[in-house]
Amino acid sequence: MFLKERENYLGIDWKVFYRNVFALVVPMALQNLINVGVTAADVIMLGRVGEKVLSGASLAGQIQYIMTLFLFGLTSGATVLTAQYWGKKDRKAIEKILGMTVKAAILVTAVFTVAALSIPDLLMQIFTNDPTVIEQGAMYLRIVAFSYVLMGITQGYLYVMRSVERVVVATVVYLLSLLCNVVLNSIFIFGLLGCPAMGIKGAALGTLCARVLEVCLVAGYAKIFNKEIKLRVTYIWHTDKTLFSDFMKYSLPVVANEIMWGLGTAANTAILGHMGSAAVAANSVAQVARQLATVVAFGLASAAAIYLGKTIGEKKMEHAKAYARRFIQLSVLMGLAGGILILAAAPIAAAVLSLTAAAKEYLKFMFFVMSYFVVGQAWNTTMVVGIFRSGGDTRFGLVLDVGTMWGCSILIGFIAAFVLHFPVPVVYMILMSDEIVKFPITYLRYRSYKWLKIVTREEV
Repeated sequence: MFLKERENYLGIDWKVFYRNVFALVVPMALQNLINVGVTAADVIMLGRVGEKVLSGASLAGQIQYIMTLFLFGLTSGATVLTAQYWGKKDRKAIEKILGMTVKAAILVTAVFTVAALSIPDLLMQIFTNDPTVIEQGAMYLRIVAFSYVLMGITQGYLYVMRSVERVVVATVVYLLSLLCNVVLNSIFIFGLLGCPAMGIKGAALGTLCARVLEVCLVAGYAKIFNKEIKLRVTYIWHTDKTLFSDFMKYSLPVVANEIMWGLGTAANTAILGHMGSAAVAANSVAQVARQLATVVAFGLASAAAIYLGKTIGEKKMEHAKAYARRFIQLSVLMGLAGGILILAAAPIAAAVLSLTAAAKEYLKFMFFVMSYFVVGQAWNTTMVVGIFRSGGDTRFGLVLDVGTMWGCSILIGFIAAFVLHFPVPVVYMILMSDEIVKFPITYLRYRSYKWLKIVTREEV
């Protein structure tokens, strides 16, 4: 009752709030869905080619996944600044941050490109000891590596645009990219329209073509349509020292957080990878299901970061507290909806995909685990990625993930798999326990309001 009275005192029009949040969440949820659709298309098509091919592409995708976490860390750190500067209406500062973000993204993706081209077999051996899977994954990497820098430019630009509430352009770009990817994958993988059947190489080539389309669309939008926030070459080559200091202050903890979280997810995959290709194949499908079930929840977290960041930049602290409570309530609803979706999809996935009997049994259990895992993930992502980062509280997530993943679920899961030799379902349940452990910790952090800070400068 007290909270409602205080919210009424603030004069918040909740209809306007939900309308604005809806305008942010829907395009970003569609973007997440489209990005998952690219992975899902590969899984479905390669799943019909064979289990080894599917496993090779899935494990090779872990390299890009880790790279994406570097990019997400950089862009999330940039969002901390740009969302608040957007509330302050300082467009010049935003353009400088945009230039720094794109430059950093190019440098990071260039490193991953060199690694994927020069040592693909060694990279695959991190995740599996199956020679056939290693061979298939290496073939995939040698082609898809050429798309990494293009992906960095696109993501760096579009994520900063999202933080200033330009969210529709990314939806259009990624939708056209998905359509391109699906069509070309079908042609290249199965040999349609007179093309030779290329299998896993076809999936990689389709992805590369889609990335080329993305960067062309972004360049066209930046040049022709975006008159308000410009990507200036001057700001890419010449860095503002003051803003760079702030950028590093908020980006580095997020980068480290995303890397540790991503490496933790990769460690989970590697543990399962050494327990057989059936476990890998089942997990690759379960991960796609998780991604599909959390597209709205992740969109909500991104919307929280943008909306709260802008509100804090406007110095409306009590409004930010009230908005944060509503975002938390919405995250619980989205998590429950995602869990129900996964349970409903389990029998369909088992029936459609060409998996071995063992893989199908694993799949059923993994979908059950994912059904409650996504509830915790929706809550925690909204807290850490949305609410905490909106106020510059970027270090907490790093400490949280290192403690709960590496110090708990991964460590115990490793012991369960290779020391105690527990079966795959038990190991999987342990590996997926970290989101449940995080739940009370994130709530206590939220209630402390240590995340609620202004990070902008008066002049830059």
